[in-house]
Amino acid sequence: MTPERHPPLELTAHIEKLPLKHPFHITGYTFTACDALVVSLTDGEFTGHGEGLGVYYRHDTPATMLVQLEHVRESIERGITRDELLQLLPAGGARNAIDSALWDLEARRDRTTVWQLAGLPRPDSLLTTYTLSADDPDEVGEAARSYEGARALKLKLKDDHFNAERVRAVRRACPGAWLMVDANQGLTRDSLAQMLPAFLDAGVAVVEQPFPVGREDWFDGLHYPVPLAADESVQDGSDLPGLEGRVQVINIKLDKCGGLTAGLAMAREASQRGFRLMVGNMGGSSLSMGPAFVLGSLCAVVDLDGPMFIQADREPGVSYRDGHIWCPDSVWGNACAFPA
Repeated sequence: MTPERHPPLELTAHIEKLPLKHPFHITGYTFTACDALVVSLTDGEFTGHGEGLGVYYRHDTPATMLVQLEHVRESIERGITRDELLQLLPAGGARNAIDSALWDLEARRDRTTVWQLAGLPRPDSLLTTYTLSADDPDEVGEAARSYEGARALKLKLKDDHFNAERVRAVRRACPGAWLMVDANQGLTRDSLAQMLPAFLDAGVAVVEQPFPVGREDWFDGLHYPVPLAADESVQDGSDLPGLEGRVQVINIKLDKCGGLTAGLAMAREASQRGFRLMVGNMGGSSLSMGPAFVLGSLCAVVDLDGPMFIQADREPGVSYRDGHIWCPDSVWGNACAFPA
């Protein structure tokens, strides 16, 4: 059922730079900070908040997102529902930020929580991966040992000759941790085959996005013994049909699909098509993790460690303990239903 139209809204939006604690390396990129578009929607009594980072490799950045919002500001401020937002803005970071603020506003106004609005059970803490930058193997092993209490790890790979050593270094450092690797489009069919012995020896559970976008045909006929996941190859629900029979896991990121509303619909469709679900993030603060945490209750794989890498998170923020993430409603989704 489509919610009834709400009163006019006041939109505020600005860009915040979130410096990282250390440079972070993946195939083709090194990050030292991430920019976030932070939005607020006020109905005169209650305020909802949202954050979006966009999709950097699609040139969807907070700067371009802010321009998008200014173009539709009048439509948003007249009062808009989440369903109407799906038609107003395309999938991407701008829609994610506004959608998040609308969920938060609705929960405050109705004196409930987002997970209740979404018809989901009360959330529990979620086992999350802690991500390892694609550094030199010795540095990777040391970083893995530094993650106190880590139960699941995600290792970034690069298009070089040290990936097998990186994998082995992580396994030596954390012999009991669940382990996945993320190639960020950096492998070929040949290099993926060459990595198989190292993956099997280390007990790698998932290989994420091994091939470049546009070469999804490389998955055809590939009977790989380790489950394969799509990330860059699956932006929103429209990409799901083309991945059937090619990958086993779908990484849903709210900045890609354009918010929790679209993410929940995508999760339902992906499950119906037989995919295992993963929730990921493009980085960001706890304000980005809140909506993704709600989606995470439906997912077999959770990768919500973004706030661990920035120098300063928001207060209140998510917490990490014993390899799990916990996001109370006070972070996002209903700050005790008090006006703000």
